[in-house]
Amino acid sequence: MSTIGVLGVAGLVARPFNANAAEVTWLAATVVALVPAAIWVLRDLRRGRYGADLLALIALVGAAAVGEYFAGALIALMVATGRVLDAYAGRRAGRDLSALLQRAPAQAHRRRRDRIETVAATEIGRGDTVVVLSGETVPVDGTLTTAGVFDESALTGESIPMVHRAGAQVRSGVVNAGATADIRAGATVENSTYAGIVALAEQAAAETAPVARLADRVAVWFLPLALVVAGAAWVLARDPVRAVAVVVTATPCPLLLAVPVAITAGMSRMARAGVVVKNGAALEILGRTRSLAMDKTGTVTVGRPEVIDILTAPDIDADQALCRAAAVEQFSPHVLARAVTRAAELHGLAPATAERVSEEPGQGATGTVDGHRVRVGRLPAHTEPAPWAEAVLRRARLDLAGVIWVSIDGVPVAALLVRDRLRDDAARTMRRLRAAGLSRLLLLTGDRVDNATEVARMLGLTEVLADADPADKIAAIRAERHHGVTTMVGDGVNDAPALAAADIGIALGSRGSTAAVQAADAVIVDDRIDRLADAVDIAQRARRLAVQSAVAGMTLSLLAMIAAAFGLLEPAAGALVQEGIDVAVIMNAMRALRIGHGRRTAAIDPLVARFAREHDRLRAARASVRHAADSLASGPGPNADTAVQHALELLIERVLPHEHAEESQLYPALTDYLRDPEAMVTMSREHTEIERLVDRIRRHVDDSPNGIREDQIDDLRATLYGLDAILTLHFAQEDEALFTLGHTPIDSAVDAR
Repeated sequence: MSTIGVLGVAGLVARPFNANAAEVTWLAATVVALVPAAIWVLRDLRRGRYGADLLALIALVGAAAVGEYFAGALIALMVATGRVLDAYAGRRAGRDLSALLQRAPAQAHRRRRDRIETVAATEIGRGDTVVVLSGETVPVDGTLTTAGVFDESALTGESIPMVHRAGAQVRSGVVNAGATADIRAGATVENSTYAGIVALAEQAAAETAPVARLADRVAVWFLPLALVVAGAAWVLARDPVRAVAVVVTATPCPLLLAVPVAITAGMSRMARAGVVVKNGAALEILGRTRSLAMDKTGTVTVGRPEVIDILTAPDIDADQALCRAAAVEQFSPHVLARAVTRAAELHGLAPATAERVSEEPGQGATGTVDGHRVRVGRLPAHTEPAPWAEAVLRRARLDLAGVIWVSIDGVPVAALLVRDRLRDDAARTMRRLRAAGLSRLLLLTGDRVDNATEVARMLGLTEVLADADPADKIAAIRAERHHGVTTMVGDGVNDAPALAAADIGIALGSRGSTAAVQAADAVIVDDRIDRLADAVDIAQRARRLAVQSAVAGMTLSLLAMIAAAFGLLEPAAGALVQEGIDVAVIMNAMRALRIGHGRRTAAIDPLVARFAREHDRLRAARASVRHAADSLASGPGPNADTAVQHALELLIERVLPHEHAEESQLYPALTDYLRDPEAMVTMSREHTEIERLVDRIRRHVDDSPNGIREDQIDDLRATLYGLDAILTLHFAQEDEALFTLGHTPIDSAVDAR
């Protein structure tokens, strides 16, 4: 481009003094561009295609043939400018994908007894202790043995470093932003999260520019049209200069390049949003998606069971039963064992010491705690359920929950209800997808019909396929493709065939299986389902900009061609007009890089993270309200007095201070962020109602210093159940509608406590 520019300027300088010298200089500029243009055309023809480069070559030859050397120099400058702009846009659009490749660590530090050795990252094995120095990239997935601070922006786009405690899971690819941290490797480099993401990025980098199909389809009809118009102008006007002017205005080199620029920019923007897409064709398809099928477990749910309630036999302390159960389960790798120990942590209980612990697959774990034999798992064989246990089974059926039984010395004393809860951002994500034009949202799961139906109802999905094996999912995907372009989202091994069968498959890469990641066309690199809605928004906008650039550019080029055919544009003027068109549409296409910046949430992120953690810690306090109400079913007595008093203490000491802090700190910040003084009115009204009901319970307790009386039971029980309902709704509204506004994932915020 610099050579052509120098020759063009030299011709302009020489023109007033020596016209012939100027013409020769401009001809030289034309020849400089003609040689590479001929190479590009021959390369395309060898591949069985043609496009804008052929028009450029014809224009250059035509301008030189009719003596329009200045026009030829302008065409040469236009071709060179288009290539430079495209290269710049491609480099800018692809730098986020390149960054992923460059961050893959080649070496790692391994701790061996009293020394640290530096080895190739590929030599790290499961169970090795990896030392990650400050500023280094974590090479493998693993578990922190020390607390640490990590910058996850390369994978998730989150600018705020995440604090993780010892025992938290850390993914490969994040950067240590704090002091030196030790990680126990849970996988090799090849089987870690980042390896799958890098493989996708490498494939994306190796792919040709996306939606070239769209540009090629345009070129197929535009080139013959341009030649027909040029030929007609030549014949009717009997002037070859007219034909050259038409061809010059129809030389949309950067125009057709604007399509892949828009899609490549969309890929880049998607990478910054935490989604890596294999190629531009996948992004284009995602932009046309009208049906979305998704797995349930781990996709729209958190993917791990959680204790939602603790029910006990009469005269049994729930915290003591949970503490003993956690003592036995803390040594078990089973997913339900983790639910038990996590529940103990949330209740602020330190597990007791367990001895002689053993585990029977499919039945549970047994150990000795405080001199008692504690069993956690299924009910002991041939055990006749007591009335309270029958009530537990009935409650579990109503709540669609599983039951973990705690038995002491062979007698069941407590039951833990467990369930895989919905992701906090799932409902909001579904609303965004419907707003984006996706008309069919399907749930494909191997879970039971009742569980699947409840999840679909809560998320507003259109269809449910439960008890589905991989073959059923494939059949459903194939049937759905008859309704339109279909996307499948999943994370498990059993989702891989369906991901491959869909028009585009998207895998959750954080906890997803290697098979799912390999079968997918795109990967959400962190554990947030709302990235799916981000990806759809970006894909739709990128494709819209690509089509917009192509249509607008073609329309302007056609108008310029008509003007040139009627003699209103000389070749030189036509070249200048076309140059302006091409630059404009490429700049328009590059707007895809600015997709979805959205409003900054830095001001609310710390508050959102703080109150999300508090929500998690308040589960025990909320559960105490329901337990207190249940305890009143048998009438007044010591157990009821204790349960109500305990619930009131937790409400006053924990729940009300939390609500007051939200009212004075979080809600004003959210009001400013949302720019709506009425935005938090409904939530504030709920705070008022919560405080009113707590005060009503307090008055009941104050009115009965010697114990709850019979005449108080009905009103007190109704008040407690009402408060439980309001707290459940209020916390759910905040989790879904407010806490998902920030850029800090709720689960990550909870892990950082």
